[in-house]
Amino acid sequence: MASVTGLGVDEGMIASGAPEELAGPAHEELSATRPVGRAERISSMDVLRGFSLMGILVMNICDFAYGFNNYAFPLSTVKPVFDGPHWKINTTMWFLRWIFAEGKMRALFSMLFGAGVILLTERALSRGAGIKAADIFTRRNMWLVLIGMLHGYLIWDGDILFYYGVAALLFLFPFRNVRVKRLMWTAGIILFLNSILMMGGQYGSAYSAKKAAAKADAKLAQHQTLTEDEISDLKKWKNAQDRWRAPDKKKFEDIAPMQKGYWSAQGHVAQNVLLGELKGAYFGFGDWVGLMLLGMALYKNGFLPGRLSMKTYAWIAVIGLSVGWAVTGIGAWKAWAGHFDMFNTYIWMQAPYDIGRIAGALGNAALLLILIKAGVFRWLLARVAAVGQMALSNYLLTSLTMKTIFVWGAWHWYGYVEYYKIYYAVLGMWIFNMAFSSVWLRYFEFGPMEWVWRSLTYWKRQPMRIRASTAAPVTVSL
Repeated sequence: MASVTGLGVDEGMIASGAPEELAGPAHEELSATRPVGRAERISSMDVLRGFSLMGILVMNICDFAYGFNNYAFPLSTVKPVFDGPHWKINTTMWFLRWIFAEGKMRALFSMLFGAGVILLTERALSRGAGIKAADIFTRRNMWLVLIGMLHGYLIWDGDILFYYGVAALLFLFPFRNVRVKRLMWTAGIILFLNSILMMGGQYGSAYSAKKAAAKADAKLAQHQTLTEDEISDLKKWKNAQDRWRAPDKKKFEDIAPMQKGYWSAQGHVAQNVLLGELKGAYFGFGDWVGLMLLGMALYKNGFLPGRLSMKTYAWIAVIGLSVGWAVTGIGAWKAWAGHFDMFNTYIWMQAPYDIGRIAGALGNAALLLILIKAGVFRWLLARVAAVGQMALSNYLLTSLTMKTIFVWGAWHWYGYVEYYKIYYAVLGMWIFNMAFSSVWLRYFEFGPMEWVWRSLTYWKRQPMRIRASTAAPVTVSL
């Protein structure tokens, strides 16, 4: 069997025992490049994808409800998170979010996207597609970039599709034939350099700003006149502090345009999208590419498709979750106990970030694969697999729903809802994702956006309704 990976894309190899198309030369090219059918999927990878996609909302909900400045550390909310009448439940939810989900879900999602490169190219090449495999790969990711741009500007400025598409177009295809060991070494080096770059950029720039401002303050204390550069240094340090903990005036200034309807809200965040796509794709590519290359290696060595032994997965789950939870939990405790001092938080939470999230992602994946191999929770896992099979549709649907609830709707909850209550929206979205996906796939081959994406990629309208003779239920098995 083969799988749709990454964002619900249709990569996959020919299923073992699947019928061959032998209708002659006129049909050989179509067979070589046709999308994978439902019966060819690796259902365990659908589970991993659905799980990670739903888990990502645990983090993204903070952006939907409060904006990116409160994404990781909600220190600038109108209703305080870590003090006030609800500080205990708010703080508990924040700890749970960091220990069990932060970074770990997106890391697994990125790994699966990388695995999709292998699946797509192996399937196409095994069917004799030749150079057309590169053509399909390129067109898929060009359309993904466009979908990501539209998603970012028209719906949510926290889009990730644009960056995934750019990473795939620029870096992934040449690595499809690289050996597992070399892929892992390359991924490790890229992730290490990215971690150094991000930590150095955040901590280093803040420390430099503080040090320069201290010199300017010393001159002011001696009643000396400041130069323009020294005045600028004071402003830079003030801006850095305001980004970390926004003053009340800034909080309301950021909330006001998000309360005035669709056009006001989208116009307010459009600059975030532009700057993110210009800078993020350049400075942050190491994050996505490193994890995607790791995912390619983990597909090739049998980890992601579930081909390893139960004992191996058990060891990976125990070690991965122990390391991931410990590193992240200790860091979160140190940051909280230090009242979220900027530099203390950077040291304890940003410096070991990659260790915690990669270990946790592998542990989560191993635990899920153990459950699948053991045949437990089949009803629930089948619905999670349905979400994974329609990952692109569910990703965009989640954005539309959350933006309607918190920003565009008549409730005007953006910026004012209690922290712990935003997770009610997460739970409700999970239930809807699973119900919607399970019902939809009873009648249709693909999710609605998967159908659009496939039709654009192959430049041919794909069949949508399930034919009775080819219908295959969503199952979970190895």
